[in-house]
Parts: sequence; C-alpha cells; structure tokens
Amino acid sequence: MEGQRPPLPAHNSHTKPLSRLNSYVANSRVGKWFKLSQRNSTFTTELRAGTATFLTMAYILAVNASILSDSGGTCSVSDCVPLCSDPSIPLSSCTGPSLRVIQPDQSCKFNPVNPGYAACLDKTRKDLIVATVVSSLIGSFIMGAFANLPLGLAPGMGTNAYFAYTVVGFHGSGNVSYQSALAAVFIEGVIFLLVSAIGLRVKLAKLVPKPVRISSSAGIGLFLAFIGLQGDQGIGLIGYSSSTLVTLGGCPTSSRASLAPVITAANGTVSLLPGGTVSGDIFCLRDRMESPTLWLGLVGFVIIAYCLVKNIKGAMIYGIVFVTAVSWFRNTKVTVFPNTEAGDSAHEYFKKVVGIHTIKSTAGALSFKNIGKGSFWEAMVTFLYVDILDTTGTLYSMARFAGFMDEKGDFEGQYFAFMSDATAIVVGSLLGTSPVTAFIESSTGIREGGRTGITALTVSAYFFLAFFFTPLLASIPAWAVGPPLILVGVLMMRSVVEIDWEDMRQAIPAFVTLILMPMTYSIAYGLIGGIGTYIVLNICDWGLELLGHSGFGKKTTIVTNDSHDPGVNGNGVLQNQLPPQNPTSKALEVEV
Repeated sequence: MEGQRPPLPAHNSHTKPLSRLNSYVANSRVGKWFKLSQRNSTFTTELRAGTATFLTMAYILAVNASILSDSGGTCSVSDCVPLCSDPSIPLSSCTGPSLRVIQPDQSCKFNPVNPGYAACLDKTRKDLIVATVVSSLIGSFIMGAFANLPLGLAPGMGTNAYFAYTVVGFHGSGNVSYQSALAAVFIEGVIFLLVSAIGLRVKLAKLVPKPVRISSSAGIGLFLAFIGLQGDQGIGLIGYSSSTLVTLGGCPTSSRASLAPVITAANGTVSLLPGGTVSGDIFCLRDRMESPTLWLGLVGFVIIAYCLVKNIKGAMIYGIVFVTAVSWFRNTKVTVFPNTEAGDSAHEYFKKVVGIHTIKSTAGALSFKNIGKGSFWEAMVTFLYVDILDTTGTLYSMARFAGFMDEKGDFEGQYFAFMSDATAIVVGSLLGTSPVTAFIESSTGIREGGRTGITALTVSAYFFLAFFFTPLLASIPAWAVGPPLILVGVLMMRSVVEIDWEDMRQAIPAFVTLILMPMTYSIAYGLIGGIGTYIVLNICDWGLELLGHSGFGKKTTIVTNDSHDPGVNGNGVLQNQLPPQNPTSKALEVEV
C-alpha cells in the first residue's frame, strides 16, 4: 500500500548488516526525500561524511570564541576591580603610607589585564562557544533539511577576525562597540536574507565570470592548504619572516616570539602603534623543523594520504582521531595541555568531559545606539559585500566540487542554500557571534562521499552533542586539523583543468583569483581581484562590440587558426568578414 514504510529486506546470510540498513533507508521516505539513490550515495556514507566534516570544523568552537572574546565582548571598565598599588598585597590589607588603592580606568583592559576583566572575558568566551554551537546547528540543519546539500555552516574565519580586531578592536579599542557591531551584523543579515528570498542573490552570483567561478574552487583549496600549513590552525610548517613574509617554520614553542607593530617617539620612547595588536608566537628564533607537534601532524598527514591513495573510506577521520588521541596525554612534548596556567585550565575543562553552559551576557546584546555613525555603516556594508561574495563563492565552489553544477551554473537546492546561511547570520547576531557562512571544510565530507543533506544533518547533530561534550571537542589540537585541510586543498585543485589556459582572457583572471585567495587570506578579495581583472581585459572589446551594434564601427572577429589557411593573415585577424568555414579555426568568445 502506497505511503506505508517499506518492509525490512529479507535476511540473507550473505548480505552485510550495513548493506541491509542502507537498502532499507534508501527505500524509505527519508531516503527518497534526500534522494540517496539518485545521488548514488548510502546512509552510512552520509554519516561518515558528516563526521569527517564536523571533525575538521570542530576547531571553530574554540577558535571563534577565542577570536571574538579578544574584542572584549560585553566586558567593560565596570568589570575591573580595584587593586592595591603593590599587586602582591590583597586589597583588604592595602593600608600604610606607601600603599594606595588604585581605581580601575581604561588601562585595566590591557596588559596586565585586571583580574575582574579577565574573569569577565572567561565567561564571555564560554558564552561565545555556545553561541557558535547554536548558530552552526541551526544553519546546518536548514541546509540539510531543506536544501539537501552536504554543507556545514559555522561563523566564518576572516569575518570573525575583522569583527574582533578591526570593527570592535582588541578589548574594545576600536570605533564601534561590541553591541553596535552585533547590530550591524543583524541588519546585514536581514538585508542578506531579503536579497536571498527574492532571488537577487542568484542573479548577483551569476554575474561572476566563468573563469573566476571555476578557479575559485581551486583558490579555496589553496586557501585551505595555506591555513593547514600555519601554526594557529595547522601543523606549523610555515612561519613568519620579516623579509619575505613567510618562510619555513616548525620550531617548538620555546623558540618562538611574539611580534607587535611599534613606533619610536622623538625622545626614544617605544610604544604600540595605535590600533596595532600583539601577534601570537609566529616568529621562529631558532630550531626550525624541530617542533614535535609538527612531526606528529606530518604523521597524521601520511596516514590520511596513504588512506586516500588506497581509497580507504574515512581517511580524514583516521588521521584526526590518531593525532588528537596522542595529543591528549599530558607530560609529553606533543600534549595539547602543557604545564602552564592556560594548559592546566584547559585540562581541567577537558576532564569534565560533559558540561552544559548557558549564555549569560552575549545573547540579545546588540544595540542600535550608534546607528547614526559612519563607522557603523562602514562595518555593516563591509559585512554585507563580504558575505555576498565570500559565502556565495563558497557555496558555488562546494557545489562544483560535489558535481551538482549544471551547464547554466545552477545547482539543485540553491534557493534554500542561500536562505540557510542568511538565516544563520541573523540568529548568530542575536546570540552574539559574527556572520555565519558555509564552511569550506565541508569539502572534507564531500571527499568522503557526502552528497545529500543527511551529511549536513549529521553535522547539525554533532553540534547538538557539542552542548554536552564541548570540553572534548574544544580540545582537538590545530596540528590534528591541519593535515586534512592540506589534503582537501589537493583534491580541490582538480577544477583548474577546466580553465582554458591558452586563452589569456580566461587564464589571467583565473590565476589572479586563484593566487589572491590564500595570499590575502580572503575568498572575497580573490573574487574581487578576478572579477576586476576580467572586466579590465574585456572592457575595450565590449565597447567595440557595442559600437558595432550601434552602427558606429565595424565588427572585428578574432580567430585562432591551427592550419595555414591563406584567407587568414599572419595575425589571425579577419576584418569585415564572416568567420571562415574552417573546422580548425575557433573564434574567441567574450562572455557578457
């Protein structure tokens, strides 16, 4: 009878349990809704792909919270506590002629950070972990349930750094407060949602020239690999160089130094450049390639690479789990919990295994008081154009990587795909986090075989579990995430073969797009560079063609000729003629 659940397949001793499960789900309402058979996938493959995607995304739980908490969040001078002029003496004992009580001022937010402000930052960081979980969960659920695409969503790297360090500034030192920045993200999200709802976003996306669309996938792959090679979110093979910007790194923590932009006054006083911040330990003083975590990460790289060569399913997961498990042992040179105050705190949090935290300060913190300031609108417009270019470019690249793109540049489920990240941006701003986007790490799950929304729903389910297991998931080290990012970059490079490298009108914009994404650390800047180059190279031809159609000029057709046709001159140009009937000649087409 139609509409009833399909019966379980008859037991066959020669049929594996997983095969029976996959067959049952594929023929059920769930399987038909997600088109498992049509997309040549299975239920267990989708679960494995979702697991791989989440494991490569899990670092965002800790990283996003750390970056956004650098903005200071809702913390202010009022959270600072009075201190004794001698920090070693408690406030209650701060009496005597040589001692005085120091009331907090703006300086309490900077090194040495006031204990009260530091405590507020710790609470804010935990709030932001939950905000990251909720916004990612909702975005991934919509993407899976309605768009039926294997893409995970989370607050984007890059936009969170812009939010924290440029808009709000380190510990609130920028021109826009944390609360006003959230309001800017909210307004941007609503506009983005409307643009997506009326279908304008699809039209804007199709304005991106074909060579730029094709190369963006490979550019994102290089971007991912570049991230995976760095120290903060990868294995640390690449380090900073004052002369060449990047160089060989891989030195242990004890051999690294932090850097800061400084200025020297006329009297010789050295101070931090206004708006500048102290970097992480990015500069290797000595002992290059001697970091134990680098070599552990390379072992993970070899494990994943070997599994890919042998076409072993779950390659990404095996590498991540192995490196993470080894890194959880304390008192080793590769531990993620060093014997420091921060390491001890992280280990105590890790030992909880299960922990539930409710948002106390960042939810609903947005404020529209500064809506009349130019800096507010500058931030809002920047968030909007970055999201239009960045998230849309990522969605199209992932759709191309998964093989969903048709000849017209469309893919099934694109309307709800655009709606899902726009909705997640609005939700995220209400919870206190920066804009949410489709994560390029989704390519890891696609490589594992994910082709339907079940992959995204699996990611969403893991984010739900993260409510309870945040201590474990927040303890996945960067050198465990780096290897899969590098190898996903390898897999995404295959799209470059679709570019006509003999045609400079396509090759140059494609290369600019491809190289700018990792070098500027921005997908949006890569797209802008590629589109701009494409326009510059074609604008003269467009103008001549327009004049030709208007009757003010003569039409010129440029052809490439592989034979020695006497009707074509040495430059391969025919003027005022129809294209020759030569099967080896091809007119150069200009996309308009």
